[in-house]
Amino acid sequence: MRQRRREGFREFAEGRSGQLYRSACLLTSGDTYLAEDLVQETLGRMYLLWGRTSRIDNPAAYAQTVLVRAFLTHRRRRSAAERPVGEVPDGAGRSGDPTLRMTLLEALGRLGPKDRAVLVLRYWEDRSVEETADVMNVSSAAVRTRSSRALGRLREQLGGSLAEFAAL
Repeated sequence: MRQRRREGFREFAEGRSGQLYRSACLLTSGDTYLAEDLVQETLGRMYLLWGRTSRIDNPAAYAQTVLVRAFLTHRRRRSAAERPVGEVPDGAGRSGDPTLRMTLLEALGRLGPKDRAVLVLRYWEDRSVEETADVMNVSSAAVRTRSSRALGRLREQLGGSLAEFAAL
């Protein structure tokens, strides 16, 4: 029984780690080290719950929820103000214009953590307003308002046109 549980979790972790990492990178504005920490924390929490996943309808969606909540919790900590210095390492297998990618990540980094989370969930993860509200523990109206305002702030930072960044 334990062996089956471990194997089931291993398959889940191997299958979802890449997606969790990409989402974490967006949430952290490209801080790959923090993104790795958040993914590890998410997978650790999921492992603790893995025996009870029969009560979880969609473990992948639940893992995304755990990731976003871990990110928001991390942002509230005092140590969250620490910022790494130096260049962001090149990621293997990335496509597209690195300058555009860095511009978008920097613009996301200037948004507050909740604004960043709502944009990642709604537009990167392609979640509905209701799903996003559930993950963030807020109302649907709050998600609509926050996403509208956050997109407006992004437009201001990027010169009013997000169309060229949509392909990232």
